[in-house]
Amino acid sequence: MPSRFLIRTLLALTLACFTKQAGGQQGGHVIVGEPEPTELPQPGGMIQPPANAREVVIEALMSTDPAEQAALVRSLLGSGDPDAVGLLTAWREGYIYYHDDFEGDRFPVRFDGEADGVGRRNVVRLDNGEPVPGVGGQPMRATENQLELAFTDSRLRQAMRSVTDMAALVADNHNRRLAAVRGIALEQNPDKIEALELRLPLEPSRQIQREIEVAIAMSQLRLPEREIKLAACRELERLTPIPARDTLRSLAREAETDGDDELAAAATDALAAIERHITRVNAAGTVFRGLSSGSILLIAAIGLAITFGLMGVINMAHGELIAVGAYTAYIVQCVFQSGLRLSPFGYSVAIPGFNASEGWFQAYFLFAIPLSFLVAALVGLAIERTIIRHLYRRPLESLLATWGLSLVLQQLFRLVFGASNVQVESPVWLSGNWTVYGVMFGWNRVFVIGFALLIILVTYLFLNRTRFGLLVRAVVQNRQMAACMGVRTERVNMITFAFGSGLAGLAGAFLSQIGNVGPSLGQSYLIDSFMTVVVGGVGKLIGTVISAFSIGMADQSLQQILLNPVLGKILVLLAIILFLQFRPKGLFTTQNRSLEE
Repeated sequence: MPSRFLIRTLLALTLACFTKQAGGQQGGHVIVGEPEPTELPQPGGMIQPPANAREVVIEALMSTDPAEQAALVRSLLGSGDPDAVGLLTAWREGYIYYHDDFEGDRFPVRFDGEADGVGRRNVVRLDNGEPVPGVGGQPMRATENQLELAFTDSRLRQAMRSVTDMAALVADNHNRRLAAVRGIALEQNPDKIEALELRLPLEPSRQIQREIEVAIAMSQLRLPEREIKLAACRELERLTPIPARDTLRSLAREAETDGDDELAAAATDALAAIERHITRVNAAGTVFRGLSSGSILLIAAIGLAITFGLMGVINMAHGELIAVGAYTAYIVQCVFQSGLRLSPFGYSVAIPGFNASEGWFQAYFLFAIPLSFLVAALVGLAIERTIIRHLYRRPLESLLATWGLSLVLQQLFRLVFGASNVQVESPVWLSGNWTVYGVMFGWNRVFVIGFALLIILVTYLFLNRTRFGLLVRAVVQNRQMAACMGVRTERVNMITFAFGSGLAGLAGAFLSQIGNVGPSLGQSYLIDSFMTVVVGGVGKLIGTVISAFSIGMADQSLQQILLNPVLGKILVLLAIILFLQFRPKGLFTTQNRSLEE
């Protein structure tokens, strides 16, 4: 097939589909993400461990000195004892009372149970939770007016609030502790510096330790002491936290107004260090997003590199084979849950589910990957046996036939699964992320990058290290000679097309983890896949790899520089068009009869 015919066809399709495709792109900006919950060992130990948190609260309740009460409550700072936190919250909100028994002993109590018709409820001791005995030894019942409320003053309430606010610092969950520390950093309350400093050596996570150091330094900026502010600016210059920029700008302006050049210079140096850190974060984020985008493009194009690059078949239904893999992943997910009910052609079909436990459900995607490959390969096999095998060496007819087939398959998806998109849930081990120095590395995208490289390796070994791969390369180079040597070329065509279709199904399975699944899912990647194969060089897998990552990196870099995803996409497309004008056979050229005829 003449190369210029191919180029003109692809460019026409690209220009026709570009407007629709570009509208759904998203820009690339710095993403500062939160890590998903990660269970860590119990931090073990309190910041200032009292003998018993409940006993300390009882002792504070029994004290008549407000200063002593506040000191006792502050001794619980950072303990995180849920019992103490609950008692202090109840005390502050007015749910604790005093009771004097028949012997004149005074102790704190609370109400328990439902009130009767006159508002009386059971009264229980606060220290051991046992009912308070009343007349005749029966449990005491009283109204709120019959007991003395345990009052609090502003200093005591502030101490209580500090204890309850800092309780999350020793939570079992990594994400909860991290969120608590970051919230304290944004609050910049100097009263919480002491608890943060006491918590710092006990924190097992190095990431949270760093965030505690940031919170301490940001809170110290609110202190009146000049030397402490200077030290905090130098610490922030070392840590480079992005949320500290506004505070440092305000401090620099105040210091310049007051004539304190040293403090203003320290704040300016810290700001400059943070800006340099942001530049590095932008660069690292752009590289990762470029690799991620290139990997997604590579997974979508690798199947086309087999069917189009090696076999010379312009398969416009490649996008629908991607959708087959995505819908297979959706069906597997539903089977692991409660099942699925479909209504194809007006007939109701119920697929039973396993009602798998949470642990087993998290493994559904491991089953969806091979099944997506198998189902898409079988669909591709059926397409090759019924349509494609009659259209070899007839590029225009194969293009039109597969384009019509793509429309039929899209309508079939709508009849079976509905016109609306369906949601495929990501398992826990693919839905989190790592945040390293402000750059978010999503687990699903890291997994896609790794698996894209694995697919390339498997495909390379299949084509270059197996007997069937030798037959494929023989048929590609000279079909007639291979047939004369006894190679069953029709069988080779059939299996090769099925293999390329299976790779498209794998692409669909992974794309289901990136976004929603719908009838037109594959059309969003069809033109990009053709462009990737053509730019890399028809028939060259290494060219497809280089092309995919180059286009992904260029796209993300231009989006980051221009801050306009549509304009960046346009420039990438123009660059591809100009490249094909000067090098129509792509980065790597293959000389064989199937391309020259």
